[in-house]
Amino acid sequence: MKFETISVVGLGYIGLPTAAVFAARKKKVIGVDVNEHAVATINRGEIHIVEPDLDIIVHAAVTEGYLRATTRAEPADAFLIAVPTPFKGDHEPDLSYIEAASKAIAPVLKKGDLVILESTSPVGATEQMAAWLAEARSDLTFPQTHGEESDIRIAHCPERVLPGHVLRELIENDRIIGGMTAKCSAEAARLYKTFVDGECIITDARTAEMCKLTENSFRDVNIAFANELSIICDKLGINVWELIRLANRHPRVSILQPGPGVGGHCIAVDPWFIVSQAPEEARLIRTAREVNDSKPQWVLDKVNQELGAYLAINPGKTASDVAIACFGLVFKPDIDDLRESPALAIASELLQRHPGQIMMVEPNIEILPKNLAKADLVSVDEALEGADIAVLLVDHQQFKNLSLPQQLSVVDTRGLWPAS
Repeated sequence: MKFETISVVGLGYIGLPTAAVFAARKKKVIGVDVNEHAVATINRGEIHIVEPDLDIIVHAAVTEGYLRATTRAEPADAFLIAVPTPFKGDHEPDLSYIEAASKAIAPVLKKGDLVILESTSPVGATEQMAAWLAEARSDLTFPQTHGEESDIRIAHCPERVLPGHVLRELIENDRIIGGMTAKCSAEAARLYKTFVDGECIITDARTAEMCKLTENSFRDVNIAFANELSIICDKLGINVWELIRLANRHPRVSILQPGPGVGGHCIAVDPWFIVSQAPEEARLIRTAREVNDSKPQWVLDKVNQELGAYLAINPGKTASDVAIACFGLVFKPDIDDLRESPALAIASELLQRHPGQIMMVEPNIEILPKNLAKADLVSVDEALEGADIAVLLVDHQQFKNLSLPQQLSVVDTRGLWPAS
């Protein structure tokens, strides 16, 4: 089958760039999302997220008629599902978004269609998606029952891109193709070769699912080492940033940089998918998650210590008189993504605890989320002028090379302000 029309279900940080690069290759793309604001924004040729150069590509694709967004699934030749996969309760995977997307596209499927799950998922999720589709469309056959002869092809092809570099990495990075059968894999690879310059590497669906979880768990374990090292160094009076620079001069050592925790929709979530399915065996992966999840509380304790020290040298003041500025709310530098952000969690907790003024400095968003509505969103200059304590949580470009007031107390979780 020729892939003339492609449907991308979920127009967020992965789905919209993916839809845009297909459209840029002159494919007809139908984007589907339950968010009416996002749909309307895209149909105006604009974007609702921050990603370099994405606005230019989307505007051109919409203007030329290759990209259109809607809230209801429509017939297509290939369907890519790129919806969230958060966890619920005690870190149990939540597949409800995938289930909803499956049931949304099921009525418009036809023989020969390809369905690809891009959402990062626990092992077995692709098979579960296939079961939901089969339940909804008993008139069609699926790989789990009819193998290579099935009417519908199904594969798992996880994204592996870096926010801020998504468009380049979608094209340049190798792609893992995990079909439920060999024909499923071949069809999925043929689709991605529409825009992927990297290699499309064939495996099975379960291995593809586990590959993405493994990549992010590897990162999480290494970040946990850096975060734990920063806590130890603080206790021993050692500058962790200098220590890591020195240790990394060893030819086989490459320690990552510590921070206030781990955020984002992948690294902070995906390791729990492994733990949930192998709780007795995933001991190191679980411990790394616990180390990283505990780092925000350590940062809050450091802020409290700094507040106590500030009040000790300013005996005429109380905590209500002290203004605290949080520099950065998103989960990584120079983007607008707040998902699973430790900086956001720290800022929110400070807002609850601290009786004085809390200022938020986040140059990549225009409106504070609801849980921070009582805080003030201010500029860098306003924060430096008005704050008594500055808490650096994200190393945005705008925060580098600042001239800090001499009287400003600082809690630097990124090692960005050496003078502090």
